Amino acid sequence: MHTSARIAGLLTGVTLALGGVGFLAPAAHADIPACTRMVELTGVAVSGAVTSACTQGVHNDLKGCVAGLTAAGVPGGAANGACRSAASPP
Repeated sequence: MHTSARIAGLLTGVTLALGGVGFLAPAAHADIPACTRMVELTGVAVSGAVTSACTQGVHNDLKGCVAGLTAAGVPGGAANGACRSAASPP
């Protein structure tokens, strides 16, 4: 294999790898705003505890998310819905 072909293959691989990271990284945080918006609709201010709980929802820890949101003052049904929206892909 020629050196130019190896370099082209390497650059293509690096581009695809970095492109894949670019697609995955925003998706992990895209649902936190949906969760926090639902919390705001209940009249509860978004705090660090709320954001932390919504982050748990993004990582499919629904029990931890609901527990965190209810501890922050979000009613149970709304907390459940917010956490489910965090766990759902955008």
